Amino acid sequence: MALHTQLPIYKVAYDLLDAITDLAKNMPRDFKQSIGGKLRDECVEIVTLIFRANCAREKAPHLESLIERLQVAELLLRLSRDKRLISTGQYAKAIELTNSVGKQAGGWRRSALSPAS
Repeated sequence: MALHTQLPIYKVAYDLLDAITDLAKNMPRDFKQSIGGKLRDECVEIVTLIFRANCAREKAPHLESLIERLQVAELLLRLSRDKRLISTGQYAKAIELTNSVGKQAGGWRRSALSPAS
């Protein structure tokens, strides 16, 4: 078992958390705690679920929760873009990171569910 901080998915998820922290910091006050805070919380939970999946014998439940949290984060990012709380460039960068985490989590989940694992 690799150290969770050395996993490629962890590194991308950390980059996502870093980007979201910067986005939330620059949101208008009315949305900083509601949308920005929720986005940050979802990203922290995503990183936590990567750690839990790496340590657990049964990885699939943690990875399914991770994918669900990722979808919530994508929804909040889209809302932020639609409300013009973040720029299109910021949105594109964040979605690129969520897509990368999602693909890696999906592959990891398939591997965890395969009979050979």
